[in-house]
Amino acid sequence: MAASPWQDWRVVADLHTHTVHSHGLGTVLANATVAASRGLETVGITEHGPQTIPWVAVDSAATYEQIRVEARAAEKATGVRVLVGAECNVMNPAGDLDLSPAVLSRLDLVLAGLHLLIWPADPRGLPGAARLVLPNLRPLRLSRRVRARARATNTKALTEAVRRYRIDIVTHPGLHLPVDTPELARACAVRGTRMEISSRHHQTDEAYVRAAAREGVDFVFSSDAHRPSQVGDLARCLRVAERAELAPERVWNVAQTRGRSS
Repeated sequence: MAASPWQDWRVVADLHTHTVHSHGLGTVLANATVAASRGLETVGITEHGPQTIPWVAVDSAATYEQIRVEARAAEKATGVRVLVGAECNVMNPAGDLDLSPAVLSRLDLVLAGLHLLIWPADPRGLPGAARLVLPNLRPLRLSRRVRARARATNTKALTEAVRRYRIDIVTHPGLHLPVDTPELARACAVRGTRMEISSRHHQTDEAYVRAAAREGVDFVFSSDAHRPSQVGDLARCLRVAERAELAPERVWNVAQTRGRSS
């Protein structure tokens, strides 16, 4: 039996985790502590952007600066590098994100994804949000024509966001809002944006990885942890990558182990 190409590689970072600052259940320090216990070098604290329903979102863009203070303290306590980021919401088919360029420029990581529970801060944004969200609601998706139109709109929203912003990772493509994976992957490959393989969301399976990988895009393993015990729990990501025959070099947050076998 051939050896797995992954046997000499290890995960060194979990770049998509949440805390009590959005709708996670732990603190920044708790996430960093679990990351250290699992041998990770880096953890990302990537809270949901502010234009989500209130109990999911950060209170305001200023929250990211508060997180930065906690991140520095957590680094000193654990020895793990703690990156401050956001999981931005794509707000409309034009690809607008819910954080300003000024806020984005101060973040260590910019993640972006499609979510159903968006709520524009400015009422003028409601028509665009409705065009994105409503066709994806279950009753309307009974129509094949509506499903096809929704998929095209979802794909346009994500690809426009990738083209317009410096996005590091697209999170859980296809979750609740289906997308054209190859089209999105092509846009990400051009921009150097990684597509997520999630241990939390099974939409990012081997069929998705194979379809995206053919377009030349790279990937990232993520837990999307909402409680500290989930941080660094990336075994499912590895299984998906192995089944999809994805080369380790295509994954951003892994590194070769020392003393690799010949």
